Amino acid sequence: MKMSEERLLSPDRLPSYQAPAPPGLSPQHSVMDKNTDPELIPSSPDGDDPLPTSPDPVAGPSVSQELGARGPACPSAPLEAEFDTPRDSSPRGKEQELSENASQPAEERNKPELGAGEAAENMSEEPAPEGEGDNIWSYSFSQLPRFLSASWSEFSAQPENFLKGCKWAPDGSCILTNSADNILRIYNLPPELYNDGEQVEYAEMVPVLRMVEGDTIYDYCWYSLMSSSQPDTSYIASSSRENPIHIWDAFTGELRASFRAYNHLDELTAAHSLCFSPDGSQLFCGFNRTVRVFSTSRPGRDCEVRATFAKKQGQSGIISCIAFSPTQPLYACGSYGRSLGLYAWDDGSPLALLGGHRGGITHLCFHPDGNHFFSGARKDAELLCWDLRQPSHPLWSLSREVTTNQRIYFDLDPSGQFLVSGSTSGAVSVWDISGASDDDGKPEPVLSFLPQKDCTNGVSLHPSLPLLATASGQRVFPEPTESGDEGEQVPDLPLLSLRHVHLECRLQLWWCMGGPDPSNPDDCQGETRQGGTEGGGGELI
Repeated sequence: MKMSEERLLSPDRLPSYQAPAPPGLSPQHSVMDKNTDPELIPSSPDGDDPLPTSPDPVAGPSVSQELGARGPACPSAPLEAEFDTPRDSSPRGKEQELSENASQPAEERNKPELGAGEAAENMSEEPAPEGEGDNIWSYSFSQLPRFLSASWSEFSAQPENFLKGCKWAPDGSCILTNSADNILRIYNLPPELYNDGEQVEYAEMVPVLRMVEGDTIYDYCWYSLMSSSQPDTSYIASSSRENPIHIWDAFTGELRASFRAYNHLDELTAAHSLCFSPDGSQLFCGFNRTVRVFSTSRPGRDCEVRATFAKKQGQSGIISCIAFSPTQPLYACGSYGRSLGLYAWDDGSPLALLGGHRGGITHLCFHPDGNHFFSGARKDAELLCWDLRQPSHPLWSLSREVTTNQRIYFDLDPSGQFLVSGSTSGAVSVWDISGASDDDGKPEPVLSFLPQKDCTNGVSLHPSLPLLATASGQRVFPEPTESGDEGEQVPDLPLLSLRHVHLECRLQLWWCMGGPDPSNPDDCQGETRQGGTEGGGGELI
C-alpha cells in the first residue's frame, strides 16, 4: 500500500477504497440499468437463472439480493458470481470499478482464478484494504467532532418546516432525510471528501433527489441490502397518512411499487412503522395492534396479518417501530401503548412482553451482538437497555432530554461501542457502552456537544466511515405577545408571535475520527467552519 500516514488520517482526503461509493454513484448521476422494470420490485437484470447459492457464510452478506417474480433470492450468493463472464463489466462492471481504488488496477476477471499464494502476494486485492480500513476508520469521541458540511437552505424555503430524522444508506453512499414538508431527500457524500488538496472548504450540501409524499410521513427506511453498485437494490420504503406504502427508486426518484393494507371495512389504512427483514425478502409494517408482512417480490395487497393483541392479551396500541435482531430469528416491536414485544421471525409468535417506559415507544435499536437492544420513548427521559437473556427488567438506563411527542432518534456505531442520541434541547450525547453491565451501573456520557440551539431529532452513524449525521428542528407554536405598561403607546402587535422562537433546521455532517486533521492545526478547537453563517462548529457541554 503506497499511502502516507498523513493521508490516512485526513478526513479531507479519503482513499477511495474506504469510501462506500464515490460521487459518481449518486442516485442522480449513476448508470441506470436499462433492463430495470420501474413498475415492479427488481427482477434479475439479465433474466437468467438465479445466482447459485454458496455455503460460505462470509461471502453472502456482502452481496445485495435481487428481488423478482421468482421470489426472494438467496442471501448467500457468492461474490464470484459477479465475475463469471467478461460481459458483466458493462454496465455493472463500470459501477463496481468506480467503487474501487482509482490508483489500483481493476482485476475483477481474475478473482475467481486466484490461488491462495497469489492472493497473498497481490496487494491490490480488496480484502487487504478492507482489513486495514477497519483499523483506521473507527469512531472516536475523545474530543469534539469536527464539522464538515451542512444543508439548511433546502429546509427554510417553506415556513414552519423542520427535519424529522436522517438515515445513512446501508452501503454508506448517501443519506436520506425526512421533513415536515412531506419530502424525502437524498444527499450524496460531500465531494470534498475525495479531494486530495491541502485545505478543503466544504460547500453547502444540496440534495440530488426529492421524493414528494401526499401527506404526513409516518416512517421511512432503506432496503436492508441496498447497494449503489446494484441499481435493482437501491430503493426506499415510505408510509404516509391515508396513502399506501410507497417504494421509491433511489436512482431516479420514481415510484417503483406500492403495498396496500386494508382494514376490516376494506378501507385503505396507512402503516405507522416500516422495516425490511435482514434478508430483504419481507417488509414488516406496524398498524394498530397488528403487524402486516408483505413479500417484497409481490407488490399489492396480499400480506400476512399478525395480531399483537387478541382476547385482551398481548401488545396493544399502534406499533410505532420495528427492529430485527442481527443474530437471532426474532424482531422487536415498540408500541405507543408504552410496551415492547419480542416475536419470532418465522410465524410472529409472541416471545416476551416488556414494559418500563413512561411514554409511547418511538425508536428501537439492536446491539450488534444480538443479545441487547435499546428503546426510547416520547416524553421519557430514559433510554433503556434490555438483555434478551434476562428480559424481565431493563439492564440499565441512560438519561437524555425528551420533553415532547417528537420522535428522537439514537444510533449505535457498527462495533457496538458507542451509542449516540439527540435531545429536545439540541444536545448530542455519546456513551461508551462497551463493558457496561448491571453491576457497574449505567454508563456516563463520554461526550456531549451542542450542534445548534434547536432540537436534535435525528442522529445516524455511517456504516464504514467515522461520520455522524445530525438533523434538527421541531414544531413550534406562537407565543402570546407581551403587552406594554399602562399608558405607554405601543404599535399594534399580533396576539401571537414567533419572534422569540429560534429555528435552526439543518442536516449536518461531523467527522468523528478523534485526532486532529494534520492539514489543519486548529481542527480540534471546535470553531465554526465553512457551511454558512449558522452551520457548524458545535459547543462542548
